[in-house]
Amino acid sequence: MKILILILIIFTSQVNIAQKPKDILEIKFIGRYMSINTFWQFLPNETRKEISGFNVTRVIKGRIKTDFIGVDLKEQNMKLKIGEKYTVIIKITKKRLKELKIDKENTFVTYDYPIRKKEIELIEILDDINNIHKSGKTLKDRFLVPKGYERVIVKDNSFADYLRKLPLKDHNSLVRYYNGTTKENNDIYDAVVDMKIGKKNLHQCADAIIHLRAEYFWKKASYDKIHFHFTNGFNVEYSRWMKGDRIVVEGNKTYWKNKTKASNSYNDFWNYLEIIFTYSGTLSLSKEMKYVDLKDMKIGDVFIIGGSPGHAVLVVDMAKNKDNKKIFMLAQSFMPAQEMQVLKNPKDPKLSPWYLLDIKDKLYTPEWTFSKTDLKRFKKEK
Repeated sequence: MKILILILIIFTSQVNIAQKPKDILEIKFIGRYMSINTFWQFLPNETRKEISGFNVTRVIKGRIKTDFIGVDLKEQNMKLKIGEKYTVIIKITKKRLKELKIDKENTFVTYDYPIRKKEIELIEILDDINNIHKSGKTLKDRFLVPKGYERVIVKDNSFADYLRKLPLKDHNSLVRYYNGTTKENNDIYDAVVDMKIGKKNLHQCADAIIHLRAEYFWKKASYDKIHFHFTNGFNVEYSRWMKGDRIVVEGNKTYWKNKTKASNSYNDFWNYLEIIFTYSGTLSLSKEMKYVDLKDMKIGDVFIIGGSPGHAVLVVDMAKNKDNKKIFMLAQSFMPAQEMQVLKNPKDPKLSPWYLLDIKDKLYTPEWTFSKTDLKRFKKEK
């Protein structure tokens, strides 16, 4: 199943031909009342037979989205009013799409009403091969779970919930480096996290994980939980930073000194993060974590190799099926400093961006290989 057909039913006599991706049909009917049942009759017999087992997954009226999960297309009797715009999403195979009857006069042959090809406008393709919903603005909305799986249950407002709701840039956006240049997508990532990274070459792999964890606690006003160690072992607590204390580094000596007035603006918080990014890395971050067995993996865990070079990727989502077989999703930043990205699965493109939690020895990601013993979790607060 590679294509979702997005059919926009627009009650208008205007015809606009757009140069957009192929294979997606926008069918326009002259204004009159029409139910979904009537619309069904406008599909070819073969097409109706092909998609009869699928359900309407979403109906959109104007810009107000209303989900009708599990409502069968043939049975839904919602009235479509003149002049109003609706979207009905149905699934169809690419093979069936090619088999839709088009005669020599370029007429789309329907059940009882021919629609000239000039009245068919090509619009956005939704790529369903990897369970990607291109218009989704968050990680959860962008990436659907494979058939037979359900996302694992997480607590509202937990770190796992926060990661699942990470904001994403538009589909097919390229990762940007700290200097504004772009990172070509050579089968590395499926999405780009829409968050600040700064203009210094600091926001790399471990830094991105620190950033997300700190940002989560900062938004919750859990300031006492924001603390990270420099590579030399010095513990930098944000609660002290808020009071106006600042870090002084003199050779191998590191200490606090009160330098400014108390403040907790986002700009002050970002300055704190950049100090952490400067003097911390995979080595120090790995020491703030404990080893976790693969079978106990949770969202928020990290595959990490501490050192120079080292690397770290974050588990940002998980799902499981009825047999308790689990899959997970990964995100990373890298060198030089760059935006965080949701990684592709290079070993299983059909499952990508999900990874099967059945790692025999090595975990292969697009830019790094980890051992199954490299999974760690932040230590609990005392």
